[in-house]
Amino acid sequence: MRLYLPRGPRGPRRVPARACGVAVLALLLLMGAGCQVTRNAVGPDPGATNGSAAPLDATFQSAVVQVTRRVRPAVVQITNEQTQTFQLGQPDTVPAGVGSGIIYDSQGHILTNNHVIAGAEKLLVSLPDGRAFPGSVVGADPQTDLAVVQISGDNLPTAALGSSDQLQVGDWVVAIGNALALPGGPTVTAGVVSALNRTVQEPGTAGSGTGLTVGPYLFDVIQTDAAINPGNSGGPLVNLQGQVIGINTMVAGQAEPGLQAEGIGFAIAISTVKPIADELVATGHAAHPYLGISYQPLNPAIAAQLGTSARSGAVIVQVVPGSPAETAGMQLHDVITGIDGQPLDTESALAEILNRHRPGDTIELTVLRGNQTVTLQVTLSQTPPAS
Repeated sequence: MRLYLPRGPRGPRRVPARACGVAVLALLLLMGAGCQVTRNAVGPDPGATNGSAAPLDATFQSAVVQVTRRVRPAVVQITNEQTQTFQLGQPDTVPAGVGSGIIYDSQGHILTNNHVIAGAEKLLVSLPDGRAFPGSVVGADPQTDLAVVQISGDNLPTAALGSSDQLQVGDWVVAIGNALALPGGPTVTAGVVSALNRTVQEPGTAGSGTGLTVGPYLFDVIQTDAAINPGNSGGPLVNLQGQVIGINTMVAGQAEPGLQAEGIGFAIAISTVKPIADELVATGHAAHPYLGISYQPLNPAIAAQLGTSARSGAVIVQVVPGSPAETAGMQLHDVITGIDGQPLDTESALAEILNRHRPGDTIELTVLRGNQTVTLQVTLSQTPPAS
């Protein structure tokens, strides 16, 4: 099970300390205060990551300090304010949650997560230098969980966007954000790129307009062990050249009942973020292909209930009226087993294949209806705005 990085609480919340902290402290004491570890010994070759950007310093410790000095001033706290009615029956606008964001240009555009700003009636954007501004939503995209917020002010600090295409597993990264909404400004953690090109699924909300009863899949996601917590959502994942290479979004939940996963966080790669952000700034929304179904992955229990011989695929549980799926003749309990001849052999396969298409594309669906195989041609439309 995976878990959102929810908007941070208004006060601190206890989190378990990492057991390895004691071992690291002991190791540092043995090494002595005068011993320095070079980045070549413990980190990646700076020239091998994100082009030819010059390293900030020869030591890993100094590099993290300089990355922090360069990027942290542009990391903002975003307070999502919503109207709530209290016991006396008097409605009031109060903080509903806190997240993070990163100012990336001189126009005051801020990258963050859609779930940080979702449902907000007002946004308060606070900078580490003590200034605060009202924020306005330029555009939001629930399907990729990205949003752009804008503030207006003088001498706004900015952070440079890098490239995630050159990342390698093992590269050092720094996560900066308003963890647990603790006072004192953004906190900083460091770790490595644990894996690349992950596919993760977010929790869903009924009526989200995505055509899914569960949350959208995020593709080509960066996995890191840099500690991220509630309140970090929307904050930057940064390389040692001080460039933003990801937007921190979610963490792994329980590996199994009663066993919490540790050291597994996910960031949306900046190669995915940039084009979506450009679309949001230009038009206020991002265009995605729309099929118009709600579905769930086929499993043995559902297969037995439906009496189907299929072993994998997507079971249709709703066909949206007026959608491309309805126009093409899709029906409740149809099992989609393939698209354009490619089998749906994983839970995310349907979303992943659709993600490669654009509105207006025509795809061929292989559908098992009872014991009969049906081929349907579907012309995709554009995902409607979230209601």
